[in-house]
Amino acid sequence: MGILSRFIIAGVMGILAAGAAGAQERRPSHCIAVAEAVPGLQYLHKASWRDPLPDDYSVRLRYIAHASFLIQTAGGLNAVTDFTGFIGSAPLIPDVVTMNHAHATHWTEFPDPAIPHVLEGWGDFGAGISHHLDLDEMLIRNVSTDIRSGGGVETFGNSIFVFEVAGLCIGHLGHLHHVPTPEQFAALGRLDVVMAAVDGGSTLPLPEMLQVLSRLRSSVVIPMHWFGDYTLDRFLTRIGETFAVERPGTSELVISLRSLPDRPTVYVLEPAYLRAEE
Repeated sequence: MGILSRFIIAGVMGILAAGAAGAQERRPSHCIAVAEAVPGLQYLHKASWRDPLPDDYSVRLRYIAHASFLIQTAGGLNAVTDFTGFIGSAPLIPDVVTMNHAHATHWTEFPDPAIPHVLEGWGDFGAGISHHLDLDEMLIRNVSTDIRSGGGVETFGNSIFVFEVAGLCIGHLGHLHHVPTPEQFAALGRLDVVMAAVDGGSTLPLPEMLQVLSRLRSSVVIPMHWFGDYTLDRFLTRIGETFAVERPGTSELVISLRSLPDRPTVYVLEPAYLRAEE
């Protein structure tokens, strides 16, 4: 390669680096790419969370309770969101847990020390925290948002956690209290699947949550943090104007990049703790 060619390439790379640094410094993420949607989402009606996944490119999502989900990979990694210290009677030690601290049903002060990776969604008050945990089969990162706290605001007190696995980008909005900024949306990238709090009160008001979900344009939305049929049905009625709604009557969903629905779809999973006999 000639000296002139080297100079041109170096200059272009310098410009790109400067532009990236000026916007926001981030490590690589495949969530920025828009996934190709293919009809035919598959879910399990009577499967156990212990059963092997059908192939190496699928992920199991199990709704445990409130805002806690078990995310399982084909290789056997187990991640639990908004971990409270209790997931049921099953003797499962997750490989990684994430937590938020808006209130007690989203975290525990005393996680089992046997858990290899405990990711808190907050840092020092107002400072936030940054995670980028690469477990080979799964990459976990976060985007910080603000929460209401003691009549004021705790800047960066909540985290939206993103799980990049099997070519999918799965987002858990946590205890979201405001519409993310354009910079936060950009940092999230494309979310193929999103777990969203739909109570419309203690988290984001329903009209604003619908605005967030419309902006994200995720292929699959899984409602969480609902306190009964009234709040859930209110959410489903509103979002049903633009999203398909499925109620398979199960707590689990097995999904892959190839099986994403061709129309944005809400899948209502029934919460169920993990049982030892299951």
